[in-house]
Amino acid sequence: MLTPLTLPRGPELANRLLLAPLTNQQSHPDGTATEDDFRWIESCARNGYSMVMTCAANVQANGKAFKGQLGIWNDAQLPGLTRMADIIRRHGSVSSVQLHHGGMRAGFNLPGYAVGPSANPAYASRGLTQAEVRQLRDDFITAALRAQRAGFDGAEVHAAFGWILSQFLSHTLNQRQDSYGGSTENRARLIFEIIDGIREACRPDFQIGLRLSLERYGMRFEDILYVAQRALREGKIDYLDLAPWDISKVMEEGEFAGQRAIDVFARLPRGEVRLGASGKIMSAARARQVLDAGLDFVMIGRAAILQNDFPHQVLQNPDYITPPLPVSAAYLTQQGLSPDFINYMRNWDGFVAE
Repeated sequence: MLTPLTLPRGPELANRLLLAPLTNQQSHPDGTATEDDFRWIESCARNGYSMVMTCAANVQANGKAFKGQLGIWNDAQLPGLTRMADIIRRHGSVSSVQLHHGGMRAGFNLPGYAVGPSANPAYASRGLTQAEVRQLRDDFITAALRAQRAGFDGAEVHAAFGWILSQFLSHTLNQRQDSYGGSTENRARLIFEIIDGIREACRPDFQIGLRLSLERYGMRFEDILYVAQRALREGKIDYLDLAPWDISKVMEEGEFAGQRAIDVFARLPRGEVRLGASGKIMSAARARQVLDAGLDFVMIGRAAILQNDFPHQVLQNPDYITPPLPVSAAYLTQQGLSPDFINYMRNWDGFVAE
């Protein structure tokens, strides 16, 4: 975990422990960053994470999925983003913004304004026209350029957890009959157009990450594997960030039944692209399991909330385990969480003691 990690492009990572993008619901209603955002980013950057990634930042106004979500869809958000990048750089960490759009699950639109790959009555959403799909692609690319202007080392394309890019990849949610629907290649087309566009538009050393998840929202393992294999083979990304709910997830059916998902991905040829994972990593031992499986880095999520200096704790104590749940609001305040962040954590069953 102490070994530095080079990426194909951009700065080297000081160790193998990276801060996962964490929803915190503490930005202004217009998507600009707050003092709480700056304090949280600084508390993480100074505590040993080799890369510090922002929470999911929406690339279009209608992509907002969380109350108090950070935005990266207009230039009014640039000053706050720039300050966040400066804070991370000052503490010696590599910086990244996670690029996001909620799609049909964006819950802050007026009726009829939620959009997705296809109309979906359950979400009161309509399908995007081809012109709107191209605009969405361009807005992801423009958001990456905005992250570059703000001084970030890179950006991660969020194609996980049932947000808009995984909605396009889903064989159940995507019922399109054009070049963005039908076959796996077509359903993955938007993801790769965005990656290609960012690589072409941004400077040569701008780092691109891609996040993929495995569960829910019509995700088929074969489709995720296709995207992963192609992204690794083409080499236009710098790291692939796998986000299963649990790194111990074992495939229950199909060609890989009985195998851990992370072991399947670890065997894929990946050239210089780096591969990492998150998923219930709450101890030093669990972090080691990811690296022992042959992956290159570990994304720290809930453990970073429970113990802000998780990297320091792990590197000092090979038997370290995060505090057991639930924890008090006072404890989370000590870990650097704002009142809004703590209120969000109350939505997680058994996390905050009442």
